[in-house]
Order: sequence, then C-alpha cells, then structure tokens
Amino acid sequence: MAKVYERIDAKLAAFIEAQPLFFVGTAPLAGDGLVNVSPKGTRGTFKVLDAHTFTYLDLTGSGVETVAHLRENGRICVMFCAFDGGPNIVRLHGTGRIVFREDPAFDAAVAVFGDAGAERRPRPGR
Repeated sequence: MAKVYERIDAKLAAFIEAQPLFFVGTAPLAGDGLVNVSPKGTRGTFKVLDAHTFTYLDLTGSGVETVAHLRENGRICVMFCAFDGGPNIVRLHGTGRIVFREDPAFDAAVAVFGDAGAERRPRPGR
C-alpha cells in the first residue's frame, strides 16, 4: 500500500537527492493532448529546498512538452525509483514553473546546484 507524506522530511530528501535519475511527468488540460514523461538528471541536478519545495536542472532534451504543459497549467509529477537496495518509489505531485536564462531570478535559481548549476549560467557574450 502506498504511503502519502505531508512533507519531504530529511530521510526522504536524502533518498531523493541520492538518485542518479528521475522522471518528470506533465500533461495538458485537453483530453486529447499527450501526457509527457521524460527521464531527467544526473547526480546533483535535483535539490529539495524545503519540506514542500524542490528544484531541478533540465540538462538534456528539448523540454518543449514540459515547458508547454507547465505554462498552461503548472501540474507536474516527479518520480524517483531506487536503483540500489530495496524497492522504493517516490512521487512528488505539485505545481511548477520554468526559470529561463533571461529571467532575473535565473542566477539565484541555479546557485543552489553548485558546480552542476555553473555550467547552465549564461556566459558573457551569449
């Protein structure tokens, strides 16, 4: 039976941040639209900010469907699977937003990722 958590505690955050891969799911409001599920991440590209907030770097792929769905309705589900040890699946359901490079909040958003975020910062002249 599934367990529902009211918040992301320290133990859950440690499991989440240790996973090398996670999956992002989004969908449009239209019933005939496509659900999008994308593999994401490498270690260090997902961070739990507090008990109800997380952030991730979108390093690969076009991200077009995810961006379109988040702009339309904000709904997102992120799923983590244990690749070591016993079976464990964690899903985070919520709402999201995109922070683009042109956004004044971009530098602060990627700063939490340290070296993984440094490669995503705009370079002078770009």
